[in-house]
Amino acid sequence: MTLLNVNIDHVATLRQARGGSEPDPVKAALAAEKAGAAGIVAHLREDRRHILDGDLFELRRRVSTRLNMEMAATAEMTEIALSVLPDTATLVPEKREELTTEEGLDVAGNRRAVAETVSALQEKNVAVSLFIESNPKQVEASADIGADMVEIHTGALANASSQKDADREMLLIKDAVSSALSAGLRVAAGHGLDYGNAGAVAGIKGMEELNIGYSIVCRAVFDGMEKAVRDMVAVMGGKTG
Repeated sequence: MTLLNVNIDHVATLRQARGGSEPDPVKAALAAEKAGAAGIVAHLREDRRHILDGDLFELRRRVSTRLNMEMAATAEMTEIALSVLPDTATLVPEKREELTTEEGLDVAGNRRAVAETVSALQEKNVAVSLFIESNPKQVEASADIGADMVEIHTGALANASSQKDADREMLLIKDAVSSALSAGLRVAAGHGLDYGNAGAVAGIKGMEELNIGYSIVCRAVFDGMEKAVRDMVAVMGGKTG
């Protein structure tokens, strides 16, 4: 069964809108775990637009499943990750002006820098995942530099304007998953996944995890975090309590 990791960034986005302490992303993470999430994802951005350093340390202290820290491959973020020691660190591209991560990491074009970050994290027993496009060149480069896992960027699938486009993107994702598995990589997927498309992606043979946040937080506004997570677990074919 494909596991669900819940990204709680946008709970922090709402908190930061007023600069207060509510809603608490750590509380949201604990509710997600209670409802069946297999892990929690949090992205510490350079501009600290949502998750803050203190959130990560508190998540590390209180998360009882697995903590996945999304981060840019920079010296600053690597130093913080080596202090937090998440179970997994996912390396992502980051641009200040973007609303959310818009594309996969160019591992093939930045092998040396990415490899140095991967090595530094793995030396402290932090598993490293690379957020990449469903591109054979990026899969190959990820395996070559010794990553543990890749997360396939599903944004093009989520934004497909026709069924034909969606079918084409799904084939690319399936091919990337197959290539990654053949190269000895574990495989996750994420970005733009929701209650309408997550089931199909979860059903891809060899898919280990889905990382989903925005659609769950949106539903949680009306239904509560626990129900929103249980609903997503059900969509992905899992059992709910």
